[in-house]
Amino acid sequence: MDIQEIKQRFGIIGNSPLLNRAINIANQVAPTDISVLITGESGSGKEVFSHIIHQISPRKHGPFIAVNCGAIPEGTIDSELFGHEKGAYTGAVGERKGYFETVNGGTIFLDEIAEMPLGTQARLLRVLESGQFIKVGSSKVEKTNVRVIAATNVDVYDAVKAGKFREDLYYRLNTVPLRIPPLRDRKEDVYLLFRKFTSDFTDKYRTPPIQLDDEAQQVLINYSWPGNVRQLKNMAEQLAVLERDRIITAQTLLTYIPHETSRSNLPMRLDNQPKEDFSERDILYKVLFDMKRDMVELKKLVANIIEHGGVPANYDDHSQAINQLYRDIELPQSTEAQFTLHHPVNASINTPVPSHNHKNNDYHITHDAEEVEESLSLIEKESDLIRKALKKHKGKRKLAANELGISERTLYRKIKELNL
Repeated sequence: MDIQEIKQRFGIIGNSPLLNRAINIANQVAPTDISVLITGESGSGKEVFSHIIHQISPRKHGPFIAVNCGAIPEGTIDSELFGHEKGAYTGAVGERKGYFETVNGGTIFLDEIAEMPLGTQARLLRVLESGQFIKVGSSKVEKTNVRVIAATNVDVYDAVKAGKFREDLYYRLNTVPLRIPPLRDRKEDVYLLFRKFTSDFTDKYRTPPIQLDDEAQQVLINYSWPGNVRQLKNMAEQLAVLERDRIITAQTLLTYIPHETSRSNLPMRLDNQPKEDFSERDILYKVLFDMKRDMVELKKLVANIIEHGGVPANYDDHSQAINQLYRDIELPQSTEAQFTLHHPVNASINTPVPSHNHKNNDYHITHDAEEVEESLSLIEKESDLIRKALKKHKGKRKLAANELGISERTLYRKIKELNL
């Protein structure tokens, strides 16, 4: 059976190359008995492909059953699939046959296979490998001849890495992977499907036919369709029932498209976006770099003072560092820690009281304080810098954040964390 015959038989609309490839794979794998794992987004038509595989296979005269693994409670899924004996658990008033027993010789479609509990996965693996299973509450091994077609709308391999799906079962099911393309990858098929659905619904409800103007057609084609074919069919039915004006404009069509899902799933460049707050590393790096820079300036200044016995000739080169120190450091008022600089560095800063000894224009430094070990805690340094920045800018957090070189969002978080 060729692709066009399959489309006509199962009512598949579309000419997308991705869709044709999926149909071709289903056509090739159908005559065999190997397991198939169908992947695709919700509403893309995975169950339709399970019917295609069954109907053109040698098992087409056997039974077919579709089971949604996510809809069966964990406590009863083993009984549903494999059956149970009388008295196997509370409420088991009689013997029950499971799906693998009743569908013997046919095909079972396990939808949402990733939602299956790990214990049931082990039972399923045994069925796939040997065709054997044991009913709940029984010790008798039974045989079945069932072809398994599984489907999921999640990445099963990610579930394997997360420990939520058995790796051996994944490889056993994934003998032939079959991916159903989402509707946004079949843009050439969107309008064809819409016309088919509206035609069916207008005939069903005996209403006049619906047409889209050119702008509405572009809106229809360019929409991302997160719900895929199911969402498109649902919207076509709404239009067929609710709209009195049978010529649909773009503005009218947009009222049926949810705003929160109208964004594109394609990657795009975003300009003028706010700076993202990565972590607290940004403020810590700034603290460390500022401390290193200040220490280098101080070392140079002290070395020149010691070398020249006073203020060096290139004193103006260090004026900026000294001014910054006056702004950032509050000198102790006790007599045990006095640092007296007997010359104004800049008229704009508050200078200490100059010495009365101006002979040879020397500058005298007196330091009678005992050496105190400086705290090296980054948290304390971080807290002090934030306090000083807020004090300097009179509590304006935006200006303080700019001074610290961090985002305003980071500053808010640090203020809360440090209880400032």
